[in-house]
Amino acid sequence: MKSLIQQGDIYLETITQYKKAGHAIAHFNISNLDQVRAIVDVAEELKQPVIIGVSEGEREYIGVDMVRKIIDELNQEYSVPIFLNADHTYSLDKVKEVVEAGYDSVIVDGAKLPYEENVALVKECVDYVRGYEIKNKKRVLVEAELGYIGQSSSLNASLPEGVSEENLTTPEQAKDFVLRTGIDMFAPAIGNVHGMLVDAVEPALHIDRLKDISLAVDVPLVLHGASGNTDEDLIGSIDNGIAIIHINTEIRKAFRDGEKAYIDEHPNEVAPYKFGHEGQEEMKKVVRAKMMLYMK
Repeated sequence: MKSLIQQGDIYLETITQYKKAGHAIAHFNISNLDQVRAIVDVAEELKQPVIIGVSEGEREYIGVDMVRKIIDELNQEYSVPIFLNADHTYSLDKVKEVVEAGYDSVIVDGAKLPYEENVALVKECVDYVRGYEIKNKKRVLVEAELGYIGQSSSLNASLPEGVSEENLTTPEQAKDFVLRTGIDMFAPAIGNVHGMLVDAVEPALHIDRLKDISLAVDVPLVLHGASGNTDEDLIGSIDNGIAIIHINTEIRKAFRDGEKAYIDEHPNEVAPYKFGHEGQEEMKKVVRAKMMLYMK
């Protein structure tokens, strides 16, 4: 069994090792125990570390402290490292909440704010976290994003309003943002979009732009909104600096589709664990495919 005290210490080291090896670590969001079990079962099967993410809404639904307790228990039960990330967090108060609850990392999201306001929010949160680290001798990674890629994990008929090439991250912005905020990880906008498009092809990632950003900053890069992107684009992103890849909508859809298929076939069944199991199995297929791809 692993010591929970070591989790924060090995998080950044694991990310760095995977990046150097030309791999990426998978980040999946969860909303319930069925989903987290599906993810960590596959991680254990493939002997790979995994990052479990929970948004503000998911944390409110499950409970901020409860998520930490669940991951702590799973880290005792499973042999692979399971890291806990507070996904898209919009205020200092919410950052304090998850850091004090013992989360391994937090994403400060000021992407919709004007540039200087985004910098100010992220820097304020980083300063708080660094103070917490000194006081508690516990490493907490801070990530932030620049460039708007939408906010909703949903199925969309078209690109979310505000998502455009004009809002892609530039290498110059990336360098300035990382230097001024002091973040540990950086999520650029390179054509990626939160959610998935229905009956349309996901926009191609701007791999050349990503390559330039990777050369401009010296922190691990994170790809958000990767649901629906082609395998070729995902591999290209890993080859050009991406160390963590977020998938949410794609596994949510698989989970829902698995449950729905079972309920349609068994309309009189009301036991959640029975249709929940089918959701898990469909979700595992996506999780397994993504994790294997990231190891290419």
